[in-house]
Amino acid sequence: MRDPAEGLTPDGMIRTGASRARVAAAFEPVLAAAIKEFDQLQADSAELHLYGSVATGMARVGKSDVDLLLVGGSECWARDVGARLSARFADVCRGVEIGPAPRSAYFGDGDEAYGNRVFLRHYCVPLAGPDALRQPAPFPGNMRAARGFNGDIGIHLAQWRAGALARQVARKTLVAAAGVVSIRRRIWTTDREIAARGWVEFEPERRGELVSLLAWAENERVASAEELQRRPLARWHRLDGCRSICGRNRPVGRHHSLRTIASRQSVDLRQR
Repeated sequence: MRDPAEGLTPDGMIRTGASRARVAAAFEPVLAAAIKEFDQLQADSAELHLYGSVATGMARVGKSDVDLLLVGGSECWARDVGARLSARFADVCRGVEIGPAPRSAYFGDGDEAYGNRVFLRHYCVPLAGPDALRQPAPFPGNMRAARGFNGDIGIHLAQWRAGALARQVARKTLVAAAGVVSIRRRIWTTDREIAARGWVEFEPERRGELVSLLAWAENERVASAEELQRRPLARWHRLDGCRSICGRNRPVGRHHSLRTIASRQSVDLRQR
């Protein structure tokens, strides 16, 4: 779901609507249960954060995911707790998704670490833990931020060809496209609908592919290796425009930032 507050400040810094004050009351029991589970995790340096449409106040009860980021905890814990909470709160949310990330992913001068820090600073709301990794100062919405969000796209494509959720393919592709659109338009967005509309302006002949991407972003299904090779969507990851923004390939490490809720407004694009 689109965050209407996302954009740039007058001095070019990233702005989002992520705030604890914007969480709807219906989702508070889910967060309380997640925090209770986290409190039993014996890891003093671990942190639990909320992001996505629940954090921006745009979530829809029963239709949106509750997206959580676990920093410094185990992938096993994230998977097991996410499954339990998803079952427990099935009437409140589509699922509780917990993305684990090591603390080391936030240190260093590389684009990936920089992108992680941008995401933590502007898109995450701290729920539990020390919140020691968040940078106080805002980040500029520039090429480095876009590259930090999307520099691992080539590695993702190689994994997808081995079989992956079509929704994952679509979401990663559209987030990468959003980075290109942001730089070319001198705006800042991670919204998939805005990315699709923006790219149609650059390359109108790709409208059909963009409609497919928007549809995939809402569907939970596995894309076969043959389908990814056959469909024109795979060509997006070889576009010169994407590579000029994303830079060289890097190891996967930012998948947790890609779980924002997909826009359901692709019908408008299809009719234009």
